[in-house]
Amino acid sequence: MLTEEQVRDSLKEVLVPSVMRSIEDLNLVREITVSDQQVKITLASTGLVIDSQEWIKAKTRKTIEKLNKANEIVVEFTKAIPKELNVIRHIIAVMSGKGGVGKSLVSGLIAIALRRQGCEVGILDADITGPSIPKMFGITTRPSGSESGILPVLSRSGIELMSINLLLPSEDDAVIWRGPLIGNTIKQFGEEVLWGKLDYLIIDLPPGTADAALTVMQSFPISGVIIVFTPQDLVEMIVRKAINMARKMEKRVLGVVENMSYLYVPEIDKKMEIFGRSRGEEMAQAANAPFLGQLPVDPELARLCDEGNIEIYDAEIITDLGQSIAQAASVEVE
Repeated sequence: MLTEEQVRDSLKEVLVPSVMRSIEDLNLVREITVSDQQVKITLASTGLVIDSQEWIKAKTRKTIEKLNKANEIVVEFTKAIPKELNVIRHIIAVMSGKGGVGKSLVSGLIAIALRRQGCEVGILDADITGPSIPKMFGITTRPSGSESGILPVLSRSGIELMSINLLLPSEDDAVIWRGPLIGNTIKQFGEEVLWGKLDYLIIDLPPGTADAALTVMQSFPISGVIIVFTPQDLVEMIVRKAINMARKMEKRVLGVVENMSYLYVPEIDKKMEIFGRSRGEEMAQAANAPFLGQLPVDPELARLCDEGNIEIYDAEIITDLGQSIAQAASVEVE
């Protein structure tokens, strides 16, 4: 006789149209009942239009029939809200005290690093007025969904993305909103988007310590914060503000990342600190957290971001960043 585990494993083959993640990975499988005569599967209809529901029902039946043609197969849908279905192990906020330090770049590279380790990863672009995540990943597809929920867009390497820029009529449209509306939108991205089962959700915060950052800290079960900075003297004071905010909100700083640390000139095999000496160790001490790594000024990385091909960037820092963050996050949970 079939077992529930066999049925559940087979449902990983049933992909949700447009998202291309399985109904199991999106946590849509609510109940499986197996008997000698019948296999009954109850799925959540969250975010699925009628056509998608019918397609998933037919695909589910065919998949189970391959395992055992003798049993009657019943597939039903039930209502659920995304918040009930989302199971996210670690939620990491990436923040900086000021703009222009490469916070979105670091968010993207962190997600890519973790994805290359085999983790299920999503990025919530919480920079409502200055979103840049879709551009870096080359994503222009509008999210699908229904009244019951929004389905994120999947990147080429399998990272779930949600950004206000994907919902605007044009990516050039300005978002001219006051703080409360921005805060509500960020909450909706957490509660009304069907993220499903994720190992990591990376939240790319806007710069500063005002409304948006406060909304994220108060509305999400943040596992920890990663602080991004550049070597300039001016940045040090502002970074400390971000560190102090995380502490006051009782959120652990998982580590610090220094961007634009140096420019490597291969012709002379030399690293030039064009923005001043590295302050990584100083910032790590101030945050009482690990120094996760240095990102260089890399023309190749800049080009890939402009082309929407950040996911093909290959450098040793990607591997190191993924390992460091996974270790920091696991220590935080323990």
